[in-house]
Amino acid sequence: MKIDKISILGLGYIGLPLAIVLADKSIHINGFDTNQKVLDDLQKLKIKIKEKDLIKKFKNTKVQKYLRVSNKLIKSDVYIVAVPTPFNKKKNKPDISLVKKAINKIVHLLVSGNLVIIESTCPVGTTELVKKLIYKKRPDLKKDSINISYCPERILPGNTLKELINNNRIIGGINTNSSKYASKIYKIFVEGNIHITDSKTAEMSKLAENTYRDINIAYANELSMIAKKNGINVWELIKLTNLHPRVNILNPGPGVGGHCIAVDPWFLVSQNQKLTKIILSAREVNDNKIKWVIQEIKKRIKILSIKNNLFTLGFFGITYKPDSNDLRESSSLKIVKHFLKNKKLKVIICEPNLNENELKFAKVEKLNVIKTLKKADLSIVLVNHSQFKKSNFKSLPEDKFIDISGLLSKR
Repeated sequence: MKIDKISILGLGYIGLPLAIVLADKSIHINGFDTNQKVLDDLQKLKIKIKEKDLIKKFKNTKVQKYLRVSNKLIKSDVYIVAVPTPFNKKKNKPDISLVKKAINKIVHLLVSGNLVIIESTCPVGTTELVKKLIYKKRPDLKKDSINISYCPERILPGNTLKELINNNRIIGGINTNSSKYASKIYKIFVEGNIHITDSKTAEMSKLAENTYRDINIAYANELSMIAKKNGINVWELIKLTNLHPRVNILNPGPGVGGHCIAVDPWFLVSQNQKLTKIILSAREVNDNKIKWVIQEIKKRIKILSIKNNLFTLGFFGITYKPDSNDLRESSSLKIVKHFLKNKKLKVIICEPNLNENELKFAKVEKLNVIKTLKKADLSIVLVNHSQFKKSNFKSLPEDKFIDISGLLSKR
């Protein structure tokens, strides 16, 4: 069970922090990525991912000594796959093509005793599929000579380093030896507990975690729409309801975003269409919340409409969650893009976590809170960024302000 060299395939939100944490433990890491821009930035000690202490840790002398990034793979003892697995809505199934490509890139390098770890979120059965793929491509390998494990990441974007180290980890090997080998890797840096199971259970545990959260958010979003119809302040409603010792309703929002919660439930639905009625319903509620918010904004525009003048919408926050620069599957961004298509409206954006270049897609200038409030005929808070909490939104007339995020929950 050698661990002298580890190759990590995919230097994104999971692969790069993992590479940094392992390199900091004096393990020789080869970080592989096909995106030359990512590699060039890393060579210049630049990181696009906004994570607490990540850039500081990356620049650490020890990390720089043990971490090498490249578009070429080298023979290693362990190969960790951390590539994206998006959901293909047209085909209504998850896309694991990048996982397969990653395996195809390492398959010729594998020797007896190596360990392959999959961290990418995958549908149930993917690890066994990887095993078949490896032995089909390498019939010269002795049966079960390659260790293969599924070890799902469990991190909160924005707090990745801390969660990589402190969270419990699930290890799902195709056999006992695979699980033991993978456990040895994670025990190098994980301070949480290591839980060993089979690969299918490990795969489904990741999907079940995020689906659970999606369902609970759907309930909160549904409550917000019901409350609005009945003239009830949903924030007060939830606060009072949560006084019950066994109730903990989440906060509603403009929908659900992020690469995990908005995507992972579909992995279960695609494989179990007749058995996922609640899961599918929750997905539909959260997707429909986007449409509901759009309609609420349109209703207010109609009431406030200024004849012969360009109506200006001011959006506060377009990332998928507070205090993040992550736009993946952002419901807020989808709402903003809808109104950007309307030439009869002017759209301005206040997003403190993105720079001018990152807002180029919208063809809008980066504005601060004060300027956005001054220029907007209607202000809409979509994301509850901490930068907004001290701002004077309360001074706005109530008909010129829509609070989707609960920024002014006591209003």
